Amino acid sequence: MISIILGFVIFWVLARKLQLPKSIVPAGALGLSVFILCVHLTLPSENNLRIALGGGLEPWALLFGVFVVIYFYREILKRLRSLSKKNIEEDMVKTFSEARFSDVELDRYSRHIIMREIGGSGQKKLKSTSILVVGAGGLGSPILQYLSAAGIGKIGVIDHDVVDHSNLQRQVIHNDASIGLPKVFSAQRAIEEQNPHIEVKPYNRRLDWAIAHELLSEYDVIIEGSDNFETRYLVNEVSKSLSKVVVSGALSQWEGQIMVFDHQLDTPCYQCVFPQKPAEGLASTCAEAGVFSTLPGVVGTLMAAEAIKHILNVGNGLQGVMLIYDSMQSEIRSIKLKKADNCRVCSNGKN
Repeated sequence: MISIILGFVIFWVLARKLQLPKSIVPAGALGLSVFILCVHLTLPSENNLRIALGGGLEPWALLFGVFVVIYFYREILKRLRSLSKKNIEEDMVKTFSEARFSDVELDRYSRHIIMREIGGSGQKKLKSTSILVVGAGGLGSPILQYLSAAGIGKIGVIDHDVVDHSNLQRQVIHNDASIGLPKVFSAQRAIEEQNPHIEVKPYNRRLDWAIAHELLSEYDVIIEGSDNFETRYLVNEVSKSLSKVVVSGALSQWEGQIMVFDHQLDTPCYQCVFPQKPAEGLASTCAEAGVFSTLPGVVGTLMAAEAIKHILNVGNGLQGVMLIYDSMQSEIRSIKLKKADNCRVCSNGKN
């Protein structure tokens, strides 16, 4: 019996080496099974050939059953893979025809399109979405880079500052050649060099009440990465009145925090969490306290991820949760947030 099995294994290996038709192995297995069945059904039990073939059908039936299970399992896997590949190819063709993606764009976003949770329809959503990024500094740098890489169709960026040597330690979207240039134009140049297939709108000014409502209403999602409480409160209040989603982040030395405020849902807003700005001297700026160089990259990338996930409507978001990343201790913590009963913004959404 062992010699028969060994012979069949050698036959299988040779068939693969010689690249014989794939059907020859199951055909050989079927032929061998019929031969063994005939021997056991026609020859007496004391026959030497029948004894050499195990003396009975039971072990062969078990072995044949295992072979059949393995064979059909492999065939099912092949069919599923083939079907999946076909669906992906059809999705890419459909994406190309409906969203007017160029061949270059299809290749650029292919790693998104082949993902089950994104696909061609998800990539079309990204292309048809507009995001405003408030701040082109430490957090804004990775946010803008990854939104651009992901294929967000329209990216706005507002900041009134210019690039300084002290920014280059962490604001990776800028470089030496951009010193003295307004950050929004430096960022625009970097984004357009990274992905020429998207639209970038720079606003070289401070975000204030005079323009906030009109500007924020132009965009589907707001990402707030400024370095001051006044801007954060402003974005929160105007976004609340417009029912916009805000991804908010902040940094302090070794630690960063991220929150998502979906103002279409009954979740806490920024003012629920921070009813009033800290007293003078309690919350230092990056210029006063310093910031670890890679911290904005980690936090900003997570913020971009939350915005993209929201657009695609996939996974668990940070609505009603504050995520805290401590780079010194390599820890990530999350805190459940609650609406404040006396929050002025949540109660009326007005000034």
